[in-house]
Amino acid sequence: MAALQSLAFASPVSHYLQQPRSFPGLVSWAVHLSAKSPFNGQSLRLSHLHLGLIRQKTPRFITMMVKPTIQFIQGTDEQTIPDVRLTKSKDGTNGVAIFSFDQPSVFDSSVELGDITGFYMIDKEGVLQSVDVNAKFVNGKPSRVEAKYVMRSPRDWDRFMRFMERYANANGLQFVKS
Repeated sequence: MAALQSLAFASPVSHYLQQPRSFPGLVSWAVHLSAKSPFNGQSLRLSHLHLGLIRQKTPRFITMMVKPTIQFIQGTDEQTIPDVRLTKSKDGTNGVAIFSFDQPSVFDSSVELGDITGFYMIDKEGVLQSVDVNAKFVNGKPSRVEAKYVMRSPRDWDRFMRFMERYANANGLQFVKS
């Protein structure tokens, strides 16, 4: 505890903490004593001048780079690359994607993490999901998983294709028209 206090008071901010000051128009944050924590905090006062250095004049958007992944158990990425078959109606209003995974890694982790909860395709735009998932067994052992994703509008089709383009680029896949 003494080491923590000595480190805290050795910091450049400690000069301001040891000498409380009162100025008009200041913003004040305080860390209070908690019944569950041995930490004794002190008030920290920053002037608007210091806050001006922190604030941004123009709004900035944060773009998170998310590697496109497929999951059967939320939070656990599937390592096996699937074979994907696509069909689309002649009028372009709907389509179906069927994913086939031979010896998927979900069977290895399902013992520790639980059962398959669905089919999740995750990328920077969000999550596409389906509950139409079937496991195939050979001699009583799981060998294959098939998942079906249905697209009911051109908008759903376009969103799915954006996911597939990202997933293909991340995993070195290519589209082969049959």
